[in-house]
Amino acid sequence: MTAALGQPARALAAAWLADLAEGRRRSPHTVKAYGNAAHGLIDFLGGHLGGPVTGAALRDATLTDLRAYLAARRGDGLANASVAREVSALRTWFGWLAAHRGIDCAGIAGLRSPKTPKRVPRPLAPVDARAVADDAAANATLPWVAARDAAMMLLLYGCGLRVAEALALTGAALPLGETLTVTGKRSKTRIVPLLPQVREAVEAYVQLCPFSPDRGAPLFRGVRGGALDSGLVRKAMRAVRAGLGLPPSATPHALRHSFATHLLGRGADLRAIQELLGHASLSSTQIYTAVDTAHLLDVYRNAHPRA
Repeated sequence: MTAALGQPARALAAAWLADLAEGRRRSPHTVKAYGNAAHGLIDFLGGHLGGPVTGAALRDATLTDLRAYLAARRGDGLANASVAREVSALRTWFGWLAAHRGIDCAGIAGLRSPKTPKRVPRPLAPVDARAVADDAAANATLPWVAARDAAMMLLLYGCGLRVAEALALTGAALPLGETLTVTGKRSKTRIVPLLPQVREAVEAYVQLCPFSPDRGAPLFRGVRGGALDSGLVRKAMRAVRAGLGLPPSATPHALRHSFATHLLGRGADLRAIQELLGHASLSSTQIYTAVDTAHLLDVYRNAHPRA
């Protein structure tokens, strides 16, 4: 299909994606994924209809058309989880089209996502989570890089930060106090307690770092002074994983899971954990109750003589 065939619908998609990025502050990753779904449907309908994909063509798309598109995507090798994301993206797009362009597609109402098993996060054991920071420091060749990696791992586990949230910190966070203001998804801010051990690790890194922690500059730096790349955080964690004999599920994000799971195991309130993690919905936090139950069952099976 030539680009001209999809031009009218592509303009609608471009307007929607701009609204997602600028108006709703969705992440670049989300905008790209939603854009792929919208343009994928436009390409499919262009070939299916053999003509330009206009607003009217989107409005008149039937449930059969939409299901045929998803079937084609399955033929490309998409698993249920990926198909479910496509359905979510298309529902969001058609909702925007109805609200902002008066293009109301009846077919989208009947489109259902495939069932996907809910994955339960796999946290580290408390002793392993504590060992991660020590081992990360041991793997670095430069003293300030060792301090940086230790501080990063402690922030992820001690404060429950996402990697992107830790990397978004700037020199404006200094001097550190008893709390830390974190900017999470959709530019929402939250305040998390800063444990003395975490604060001391970050301060030790700042003291050793050869680059000045200016207010607008990244707090965590690469060896050339630029912002630390998330790939280097994952690389450091892979080295730790190999050194400690941890499973592949021991990723930087697993430290955040461990933070929440260990708090829950010590009796923390689910609502409090929701606030600390920056979850918009309590349902996102409730998955940790399944994690804790699974841990208890493992303990029971391993310890009870009749298990």
